[in-house]
Amino acid sequence: PGDIGWVVHRHAVLYAEEYGWDITFEALVAKIAGEFIDNFDVEREAAWIAEIDGELVGSAFVVAQSKRVAKLRMVYVEPSARGAGVGHTLVQAALQFAIDKNYNRMTLWTHDVLDAARRLYARLGFVKVSSEPHRSFGHDLVSEIWEKDLSA
Repeated sequence: PGDIGWVVHRHAVLYAEEYGWDITFEALVAKIAGEFIDNFDVEREAAWIAEIDGELVGSAFVVAQSKRVAKLRMVYVEPSARGAGVGHTLVQAALQFAIDKNYNRMTLWTHDVLDAARRLYARLGFVKVSSEPHRSFGHDLVSEIWEKDLSA
């Protein structure tokens, strides 16, 4: 108890501090987190909370988008832990989980301003498949869908 709330809180605070995103971003993350709890399928979904020296420093979630497609959600790393491989470890764990659960593909939704995350996804074999400008979180943004084939 409390970990999911922490994920929502830290996403909201850091994206406000780093990108100026408004409270509607917190609402979206809270909705995603609530749906994860309400619809949790122990056989096909999972979450990881990273810790360093007892301090919570990041998260990653896998949810079932369909029978064969997993969706990576709420990937986040505390500024104090960036560059230490936390993001790589979290996403790699999510990928391995998806492979072990026989998903054929993993997808994720991100934004073009999230440079470090996008570099990580590219290094791990994700490919951007679409992008779309929109107004969200108090800003003009470009959202992106990335995918990775897990069947190979």
